[in-house]
Parts: sequence; C-alpha cells; structure tokens
Amino acid sequence: MDRTLTLRRPDDWHLHLRDGAMLRAVLPHSAAHFARAIVMPNLVPPVTTMAAALAYRARILEALPPGADFTPLMTLYLTEDSDPDDIARAHDQGAAVAVKLYPAGATTNSHSGVRDFARIQPVLDRMARIGMPLLVHGEVTDPDIDIFDREAVFIDRVLAPLRARTPGLRVVMEHVTTREAVDYVREGGLDLAATVTTHHLIVNRNAMFAGGIRPHYYCLPVAKREGHRRALLGAATSGHPSFFLGTDSAPHPDAAKIAPCGCAGIFSAPVTLACLAHVFEEAGSLGQLESFASLNGPAFHRLPPNPATITLVRDAAQPHPGTITTGDGPVTVFDPGFPLRWRVAEA
Repeated sequence: MDRTLTLRRPDDWHLHLRDGAMLRAVLPHSAAHFARAIVMPNLVPPVTTMAAALAYRARILEALPPGADFTPLMTLYLTEDSDPDDIARAHDQGAAVAVKLYPAGATTNSHSGVRDFARIQPVLDRMARIGMPLLVHGEVTDPDIDIFDREAVFIDRVLAPLRARTPGLRVVMEHVTTREAVDYVREGGLDLAATVTTHHLIVNRNAMFAGGIRPHYYCLPVAKREGHRRALLGAATSGHPSFFLGTDSAPHPDAAKIAPCGCAGIFSAPVTLACLAHVFEEAGSLGQLESFASLNGPAFHRLPPNPATITLVRDAAQPHPGTITTGDGPVTVFDPGFPLRWRVAEA
C-alpha cells in the first residue's frame, strides 16, 4: 500500500551550484524540491564582496527553469582582507545572508581562506553586532593532525576560542561528521547550530573502500566511523532545533572524481528527499523529517517556514538516476546503497 507524507517545502542550508555550464545543469535538481538554499561562495575567483554576490545571484536566477520557485540565499567568502563595512552593507541590503569561513586548504577552492584567525576578528565583531551568521567549515588543516580528527581538533583549537572572544556571534557548524561536534552543538546554546548532510547520515568511512577505492563517496569532511554516523542520525531525527539539513551537494565531473588526485564532493540533490525519507522511516522518526528539513533551519536563520508543501509517496522502488549530463561532462549522483522507494509527488 502506498504511503504519503506531506511537509512544508524544505530548504537546503548548504549547497554548491558552481557556475556556467555546471550551474545550468545542477540547479534544476535543487529548484525542483527546495524553496531556498544557502549557496556556497567558493567559486574561482571566490565571492568575497557584495558586488560579486549580487552578480552571482543574477546568474543563478537567469539559469532557473521557467516557472521555478527557488530563492538563492547568497554568502560571502571570508578572507583575511574582508571589509567589515562591505559585509555589513551586504547584510543590510539583503545581498548576503551569511559569511563563510574556510580554513585555508580545507576543501575545494579554499586556498583563499583564513590562515591567521586574529586578522578576521574585526569582521566577526561586526557580524556579532548585526546578527549575521558565520558558516564554518570546521576542520583544521595542520598536516600533523589525522584527517579523521580534524573536526574535533578544530572545535577545541579554533571554534571554542573564537566564540569565547566574540560573544553574540551566531555560528553554524556545517556538515558535521563527529560525535564530538554533535555534543558541542547540543550544549552550545541558541547562537550555535549545525547542518547535517544526506550522505553523512547514510555512509560511514568504509564506503570509500568497499571492494576497492570508491571515489564517489569521497567528500570533505570525510565520513567517519559508524559510531559517529549513528550520532549524526540521532541528532537529525531527534527534532532538536539546532540541527537541520544542509546537503552539501557538490557536483564534480566524473573525470575530476576518478583521477589520480580526485576532487572531494558528493552530488546528492536529485535523490536527497528520497534518501532522507528512507533514513527517517528506518529510524522510526518519519514524523521528525519536517523539523529537520523544513522548520529548524528557517527558525535559526530568522526566516518564516515556507508556506507551500510537498508530498512524498512511498511505493515501488524508483530507478536510481545514475548520472546527469552537464556541459562539463557526466556527474554521478549519490547512491545510498538501498532502493529509492520514496519519491516526491508531482504537483
């Protein structure tokens, strides 16, 4: 028997749309299901100013399919030379809703990120005064730190001191992957939240090595041990208001993934809602999916939930899309390893 679930139309609080041909190919997959998305600024060159954010938003809107109801929420890439006045103007004029902190070298196109955290303090102080959120890629890049420990070390060495010296700063730890991060966010108060990705709820680090190297499961931060995945699942399905969906859907052409030095990133936008419905159903928490996907994020970002709804239907397994075609080459869609029995009903 078919089952249905209706919920407020969800938002994606961490999304990579890229630019040019890739933008035009991947944007329809997010716009079909999500009403809003926080768009990452790590282009080349990065989106560091209000003018650049406005220009990028215009390109996104131009690439939308006709009739699509989708609002890109723009972010600014934080550098050691960022201008507090420009950031404040962007926030005041609605050109950017948040600022993104990449430790230099932490992930894709992060070479312009922060090395000396003392140099960004004037920006953080201004953001705390105006209530503008800081979105954090929470990993240290010290080569002496094991890649599986970088998130926990970042909390101790960077994030906790940063928040202590900047009272009132609103922070989102993006794509958390560890039990330590879950515990830190749970105890962090109203000014701290976290996004959780679709893929980190489903796979642990074994997925990258099952039967050989599997590059399409490689992302940053990398998936961790099973105990960490279970901690993420517990947080996402708990209804706790500090945890909400940020897919970190990040497309790369297959040629860039299957390479001697393959790119980090998992493209999940086409299957995210089907995957999440499965995961929440398996956890006995299907009733919490709306909080995680549609309510908690807007509440933290001080926006109303979307008035429209979507309906998910559980029926016969749907075929996995495999890849999508882009002007830059095929892009593989995240495979959760289970049949996709949920789908979004057509309006």
